[in-house]
Amino acid sequence: MNKKNLIFNFVGQGWTAIMGIVFIPFYIKYLGIELYGLVGFFAILQAWFLLIDMGMRPTLSREMAFYSGGSHTDKSIRDLLRSIEIIAIFFAFLITSIIALSANWISSSWLQAGTVQLETITRSLLIMSLVIGIRLIEGIYTSSLLGMQKHFVFNVVQSLMATIRGFGAVIVLKWVSPTIEAFFIWQAIISFVTLIIFILVTYYFLPNINRFARFSLNALKSVSNFMAGMTLATILKVILTQIDKILLSSLLLLSDFGYYNLAATVAAVTGVLIAPITQTVYPQFCEFKANNKTDEFNSLYHQSSQLVTVVTGSIALVVIFFPENLLRLWTQDAELALIVSPLLALLMMGNLLNSFMWLPYQAQLAYGWTSLNIKINAVAIILLIPLLLYITPIYGAYGAAFVWILLNCFYILAGVHLMHKKILKDEKWKWYFNDIFLPTIITTIALVLLKILYGYFNFNENFEDFLVLALAIILSFITMLLMASSLRPLIFQLIKNKTL
Repeated sequence: MNKKNLIFNFVGQGWTAIMGIVFIPFYIKYLGIELYGLVGFFAILQAWFLLIDMGMRPTLSREMAFYSGGSHTDKSIRDLLRSIEIIAIFFAFLITSIIALSANWISSSWLQAGTVQLETITRSLLIMSLVIGIRLIEGIYTSSLLGMQKHFVFNVVQSLMATIRGFGAVIVLKWVSPTIEAFFIWQAIISFVTLIIFILVTYYFLPNINRFARFSLNALKSVSNFMAGMTLATILKVILTQIDKILLSSLLLLSDFGYYNLAATVAAVTGVLIAPITQTVYPQFCEFKANNKTDEFNSLYHQSSQLVTVVTGSIALVVIFFPENLLRLWTQDAELALIVSPLLALLMMGNLLNSFMWLPYQAQLAYGWTSLNIKINAVAIILLIPLLLYITPIYGAYGAAFVWILLNCFYILAGVHLMHKKILKDEKWKWYFNDIFLPTIITTIALVLLKILYGYFNFNENFEDFLVLALAIILSFITMLLMASSLRPLIFQLIKNKTL
């Protein structure tokens, strides 16, 4: 495992996540919970329109990793990038047009506006469409940098721009205009600047060739099977992970959807924690597979799976057991914390189960095997959508959260089992027991005991929340690490080397 890249990704994306979360109470303060619901709807639109990504980002990341390993010429990789750039620009324009043309219908017929004026929603949607288009193009260059393993540069740029994005949004809302339109205009400006920076950085690291890069059908044909598989896999993934939110955005008032979005945003920290690991490991998976280094691949598979369990599990389990303490300390709003905490615990449980699937999925992609994920997701959709359509109108957000938990139980039990019948055949039970079950169950027992002891605390409320969360995180992380048999020796050796 590339330790430097892993550290770069954790620090950079950890900081980016902090910048994305720490300012949310200010957004709610200046915009109100209803308008904050529009921020949540923006996240939904962004996820749904990734369907038009056409598998471009994972394909570029994979091919750039192969290029680093010597499987591409300078000309072929430049032509592939140029070809995908042209496609991405076309689809970015298409996205912007679709959202802009449907803005009036969405604001009047889909969203439950409550006290928010329809004109405000329509104007916000127009600006959102521009931001989403820009970010689609941006993904081409971030994927290229990660595939080339330029993790340090990627994280420096992303962290810097996330800081400017967050601080700037608060400044705009407080001193310029406390409106949702001003918020999204700022997002559009920063997204455009970020795109320009990533373009310049990507081309800086690519080799010069004796002609201009050009659109090449041959370059696209060489990756067409993988792109097609990734496109279908992405479509199914977005449907599965976002169908609950799109239903709730129509069924709930914007104020109630704002509460749901707050819980979903905090629960999404699992993805932020996993991304640095997958971004570090996936290019190495590809290189090991290209060079038939089976033992190294298997070893990295278990080490990285346990790292996901330790990092995400130690945080997610704390949130599951102490959601109200976290929300109360973070937002300084006891009433808001009381409303959101049960939903946060459920969503975090589903996200934790989902996080266990990320490394098996990366292994499948490294093998160029996309069909299993497509088949599993297709079956899940057949089961999921009728269940959501029945449960969500009755139980609302809580019903959708329970369905999300059930879905991810299905993935772990069926998806991983079927995967190990074809690849990594001798690694299945080691993954289930050593990588996932043992660290999670022992840590759960430890936190249950702490939860029981928590009833005896009698301090100032803020101090009490801080104390129990700090104790829980320390206890959870240490317990997880001690139970991670493949990862533990590496960590102890790293500590030993640093202390000598």
